[in-house]
Order: sequence, then C-alpha cells, then structure tokens
Amino acid sequence: MAEDVLAAIRALAPGLRERAAEAETLRRVPETSIKEIEETGFFQLLQPKPFGGRAADPALFYTVVKEIAKACGSTGWVASVVGVHPWHVALYDPRAQQEVWGENPKARVCSSYAPTGKVTVVDGGFRVTGRWHFSSGCDHADWALLGGLVPDADGTPVDMRTFLIPRSEYRIDDVWDTVGLRGTGSNDILVEDVFVPEHRALSFGPVTALQVPGHQINPEPLYRLPYAAVFTTTISTPIVGIAEGAYESCIEATRKRFRISYGQTVAEDPFAQVRIARAASDIDAGWLQLSRNITEMYGLAARGEELTMALRTRARRDQVLATERSVAALDLLMENSGGNAMRTGPNSVQRAWRDAHTGRGHAANDPERALVMFGQAALGIDINDSMA
Repeated sequence: MAEDVLAAIRALAPGLRERAAEAETLRRVPETSIKEIEETGFFQLLQPKPFGGRAADPALFYTVVKEIAKACGSTGWVASVVGVHPWHVALYDPRAQQEVWGENPKARVCSSYAPTGKVTVVDGGFRVTGRWHFSSGCDHADWALLGGLVPDADGTPVDMRTFLIPRSEYRIDDVWDTVGLRGTGSNDILVEDVFVPEHRALSFGPVTALQVPGHQINPEPLYRLPYAAVFTTTISTPIVGIAEGAYESCIEATRKRFRISYGQTVAEDPFAQVRIARAASDIDAGWLQLSRNITEMYGLAARGEELTMALRTRARRDQVLATERSVAALDLLMENSGGNAMRTGPNSVQRAWRDAHTGRGHAANDPERALVMFGQAALGIDINDSMA
C-alpha cells in the first residue's frame, strides 16, 4: 500500500538526520540515503501505474516529503523535486514514458525548467544546446527535464517546452557551493547540440489546459492537476518540513537551557514562550493550507469537476505564504536559541535556518507574483500567467 511508504520513511528518519552533516560536506545527498528512500517505494508514488508506479494521492506524497525534510532539509528537498518528476513525465507522449521507464522502472529524473538554452526546430523535433542551472539531485538522475523557448522562422519565441533528455546526452558541471541546502547538489546541466524528438518535447500550453498526450494511458485524477499547484507545492513542502523539524529540536533544547544572565531556564521566559507559540502557529498554518488545497484539487479531479481559477490562485497564494511563514518561524526559533546556535557544527536549528532561507530564493517562492494573481482572480481580472 502507498500508505506503507510513510511508515517506512518515519523509520528511516533517524539515519537521514545523522547523515545531514555528511550531505552538507558532500554537497549532495549521500547514496545511502537515496538507496534507503528508493527501497521504500517513495520515488514511485507519483509514477504512472503502467510503468510500475502507484499514482498515489498527492497529499500522501507531500506528507512523506515533509517527514523527510524534518530529518534533513537537503534530502527532503531532493526527494520532493526528484519525486515529483514522474508526475510530469506521465503527461508526456506514451512513447517518451516508455523510453524513460520501459527498461528501468526505477529511472529517476531531475530538472531545470528555466528556458536558458537555445532551441532550433528541425525535422522530427528539435536541436537543443545550452546550460541549465539549479538541477537539484541531478547526480542521482537518469534523465533531465530542461526548459526552452521555441522560436518561429524569424527567431521570435512562440512556445515554451520542456525537453526530456537522457543522461548519456548531457553532462553535469559541479558548481553547487552555497550557504544553505548545500546537500542538494543543485548543479548545472550542459547540453551540446542534442536532438530531441517531438514526442519528448512537451509544450506548456496543453499542460496548463490539462489536455496532454499522457492521458491516453494515465487517466487517474492525479494527472489532471495544475502544473503550477503541483510544482510550487513541491518547493514549499520541504521548507515547511524543515521548519517543523527545527521546531521540534528547538523545543527539546529549550527545555534544558539555562540563561545565566537572567538566572532562569529559558523555558521559564515568557518572551521565549511567545516566540515558540508564534513559530508553531506559522508552521501549522502553512501546512494546513498546503494540504487543504492539494486535497481539494485532487477531490475535484477525481469527480471530474472543474478546477477553478479561484482555487488555482488560492493554492499559489497559500504556497508562497507557507514558505514565508516557515522562514519567519525559523527566525523566531533562532532568536530563542541563543549564541551557541550560531557556532559551526552539527546544529540542526542553524542548518534549518540556512536551508529555509536558501529555499526561499527559489522562483516558485516569489510572493508578490503569486499574491497579485490571487488578487486579480478575486477582482475578476483575466490572468495570463502559466504559473496560475
């Protein structure tokens, strides 16, 4: 059962937590952690059934992601991003899905969606060249999803597509060296004049319209959810998990701390208590809204009902605010943690603080853009944004 994955991940959490420092040192998730997570069946949760997947309820997927991120932020981030890509591949032409999973049902996929490469239209497909940044978990992947703008005969961009390219046709440039999320291995991907057939180049138009070739073999409601909601929730959920894990660590540490300057335990400080309350509320609010929206969307898709623009923009509103609240909660927890929290070393609250602030910089976490869309929808203004 898909629910068994959650129990298995919770059993793995202590080991993932112990390897968090190793992930930072390696600047990638340790192979041991990837292997353990793979053995739970996690990476198959959103994979289509014809290729050995479970096509599971996305709310379960995000709950599992949150548990992983509580133990190790970098591992949770990579699990979330790599784990959601089977959902995207399931939207592609069945021929592309066969190429990815036909011989290896456990093949994993990384991504870099920003259209930074050069695309040339040729007979039967496209030729692709360029460098793509921030491909989290790419060292653990067999394929890559890379964004690109498709030009017309005059060179004017007329379409945006995501190109599915096998590991044998790109190389990884090890450039990831950051303050936070150091263990995600979000390196660059380099492609040099690679041919991508038409069936491995999916346009954002059909994806946004929820009318994709993958529906031929994948009719489940999971694959009739909006790309924007699925992928931005994929980014915010690990950040909420990071904050929740830090909160639990902070509570445990605070019970034991004594503040010499005030002659009392920190637990007795009413101001510390208020910070704890505010942090807990922000974390809870973020998760409750994220899980509510994805559950509501999945229920509508299962019943064949419309996923309205009001709901889509609400999901984006709550997603960016879940990140904002989690970062704010971690700031409060750091204020409560004292000077020792700033020392280098295996301090989970400090690492969580660095990880969450780094994750906040992801393009999906641009609050103004998402909040403007919600406001426009509420006021009856047409929205022309592929990320709604």
